Amino acid sequence: MPPTKKPESERARQPQASSAVNGPPSEVLTLAEAAAYLRLSEAEVLRLVDEQALPARQLGKERRFLKAAIQQWLSTGTPPTAGKEAQLAVAGAWKDDPLVDEELRETYRRRGRSRLAEES
Repeated sequence: MPPTKKPESERARQPQASSAVNGPPSEVLTLAEAAAYLRLSEAEVLRLVDEQALPARQLGKERRFLKAAIQQWLSTGTPPTAGKEAQLAVAGAWKDDPLVDEELRETYRRRGRSRLAEES
């Protein structure tokens, strides 16, 4: 008996293919695929996620990378540092400033504290 076509109503009830729902599989990369795409080791990719804000999502124990987000990250460069790293960068910029010691002495004087008491 030759195969017959399913009625239109039955075809509409069938689940959609995952690529239609989730987009093309090549757009979402695993860690290994992202490493291959960037031509780096997986460890280096994870370091970039932590240190240079390479965009990734943690899904359970795995990471996923959006290919377009990686391309955007590559085109924009490293984001400005934040948190403690940024504070240390600013503090380091003052290390040779001759007015810093004078400002520090004035601050301690206004607080009624000696500088030596604060350093111990």
